Amino acid sequence: MARALMIQGAGSDVGKSLVVAGLARLARRRGLRVLPFKPQNMSNNAAVTVDGGEIGRAQALQALAAGVEPHTDMNPVLLKPETDVGAQIIVHGKRIATARAREYAALKPSLMGAVLESFARLKQRADLVLVEGAGSPAEVNLRKSDIANMGFARKADIPVVLIGDIDRGGVIAQLVGIKTVIDPDDAAMIHGFVINKFRGDPTLFDDGYRLIEARTAWRGFGVLPYFTRANELPAEDALGLGEARKPGQCKIAFLALSRIANFDDLDPLKLEPGVDLVIVRPGDAIPGDARLVIIPGSKSTRGDLAFLRAQGWDIDLLAHRRRGGHVLGVCGGYQILGRSIADPEGIEGPAGETQGLGLLDVTTVMTEQKTLTRVAAQHVETGQPIDAYEIHIGRTDGPDRGRPFALLDGAPEGAISPDGRVYGSYLHGLFASDDFRSSFLAQLDIPATDQPYRGRVESALDALADHIEAHLDVEGLLALAR
Repeated sequence: MARALMIQGAGSDVGKSLVVAGLARLARRRGLRVLPFKPQNMSNNAAVTVDGGEIGRAQALQALAAGVEPHTDMNPVLLKPETDVGAQIIVHGKRIATARAREYAALKPSLMGAVLESFARLKQRADLVLVEGAGSPAEVNLRKSDIANMGFARKADIPVVLIGDIDRGGVIAQLVGIKTVIDPDDAAMIHGFVINKFRGDPTLFDDGYRLIEARTAWRGFGVLPYFTRANELPAEDALGLGEARKPGQCKIAFLALSRIANFDDLDPLKLEPGVDLVIVRPGDAIPGDARLVIIPGSKSTRGDLAFLRAQGWDIDLLAHRRRGGHVLGVCGGYQILGRSIADPEGIEGPAGETQGLGLLDVTTVMTEQKTLTRVAAQHVETGQPIDAYEIHIGRTDGPDRGRPFALLDGAPEGAISPDGRVYGSYLHGLFASDDFRSSFLAQLDIPATDQPYRGRVESALDALADHIEAHLDVEGLLALAR
């Protein structure tokens, strides 16, 4: 049976996903069979697994770091928000319900069994399981039904290390405060802490570091400087995609929909030196000099269509097309480009039908059955191969399907407008295919490199592992696992 170690955060977005990924790569280098695990995740950025389900994108990256295929056991409970108060509930890779927050709180304790089943299966296949928490154990109002942090750690008897983010400020209060507010038996599960995202001279924090150790009686495992290559790794939050702007290069704009989902299509584009990837946020206008506008996937397509119109982006898109610009809609974005979206059963929200943008002559009907599959396609215009995945509900058809975007085993996939400037496709992750990406960008007169995208991700993971090895007590952390 494998040993296990749990990495929890003093808050959200403190860097625990990347720390787990880096530790997974380090454990793999030491010859260990290592597997990542997150009991519960909340994300609309999912990955399709080898066993035909879906998990959070962060766990797929951690699996890559560990040198294994992503599996649904690595993230047994996934919440995909559809509204501000409701989410789709995915258990063992499959949708079981859609529930409001209060309803899910009542359901959550019954999911601990599924979480422990997955964890037990992983332990049978590994030497080490690295567990990532969710949010913070300081959320004591949620402790009674917790399956993601201390509830799981106590049930599975796993030692915990806390990650604190000094970049956002208040890290001393975060860590000392957690010791103060959580149950003493929960606090006993925490064996140490790591300070993450430090900028400047780390010796300036020596007094603060010692104060945390003294006030909490937890061991410090080191101060981790800010990892500058983090932007080369797949983003878990869509807003992180716009951190590497390259003004003066060819603009590709993408719309920050309110329920944006599976935006990993954009990760390879942000790394292209010739591409200035621009996030168009609510209230912003689509840049008039963009070569391409991408409408990404959505967890609530009709809701995001209304959101798009509320920003005036429908008018901007028409002007963009009149100027000779190109538009690509992926998954929900493909559906938005059509003439109409019908949801007669109310699968994604209130039942009804909404008029689409009409930039493609297709219509979509939402269906209960969800498509979850990895695919090998061929781009029709360039003939280049595309390794991708589909993760959507709904069926789309219409005259523009006669000009398919790609072929799947010879069958048409997606659609292209008669003037060849509007494209729609259900293929996610398409730009990770290097030859296709280069050819597609060349059609838009955008220069592209020949550097393999996946090779760059692997290089960044190696650099992350080196970074952690240089600054943290890795042997001490691994020795904690039990």
